[in-house]
Amino acid sequence: MPITVNLTKAKDIAHDMRRVKREEEFKPHDDVIAKQIPGADATAAEESRVAIRAKYETVQTDIDAAINEVELRNVVENM
Repeated sequence: MPITVNLTKAKDIAHDMRRVKREEEFKPHDDVIAKQIPGADATAAEESRVAIRAKYETVQTDIDAAINEVELRNVVENM
């Protein structure tokens, strides 16, 4: 009996994974901005946050566009 994947649920899980990874990448930059760390460049931190947002917007689009489990797995593995 073959195993079937519910693509909708798999995409929901992939989005959760995307959010977790994005938050991990945001963390050091969020700390610089929120804590106003002396000597840290808040402008550079915000520029990094913009780049991270753009990266994960693309990942979000790729997850939504995946038409099968193989495509979805490739997106998740390359995050």
